[in-house]
Amino acid sequence: MATREERFKQAAWAYLVYGVLYWLGGLYLSAQGLAIGRGIIWFVLGALFIVVFPWLIARGSRGQGYLWFSRILTLLVAWRAFEVGRIALAPKFRSVPLPGGGEIPMSLGAWVFFVITLGTAAMLARAAWSRRQ
Repeated sequence: MATREERFKQAAWAYLVYGVLYWLGGLYLSAQGLAIGRGIIWFVLGALFIVVFPWLIARGSRGQGYLWFSRILTLLVAWRAFEVGRIALAPKFRSVPLPGGGEIPMSLGAWVFFVITLGTAAMLARAAWSRRQ
C-alpha cells in the first residue's frame, strides 16, 4: 500500500501527463481551427499549470495549504471530466483531422479524454483525501 507522500507524488505525475495531453491537444485543435474561445494567453497559462501544479500537488502531504490546493484541484478536474463528457455526448464537430492524414470522430476523442480526465481526478482524490499515517 502506498504511503500518503507516495500518493501525492503519483497524483502529481498523473496531473503532469494529463496537463501535457490537454495542452498539446488544445494546441492541435487550435491549429486546426477547432478550438473555441482560446487565445495565446490560455496556452501560456496552460504551460505554467503543467509546471507549477504538479509541483504543488507533490507537496500535498506537507501542509494544509498544499492539501487544500489538491482538494480544490480535484473538484475542478472532476468538473472538467463532466464537461468533456458533455462534449462526447454532443460533439460540436463531426470529426477531427489526425496528424499525417485521416480523421477521428470528435465523440471518440472526447470519450478517450473523458477517461483520462476522470482517471486524473481519481488519482488526485486518492491523495487529497488520504489519511495521515
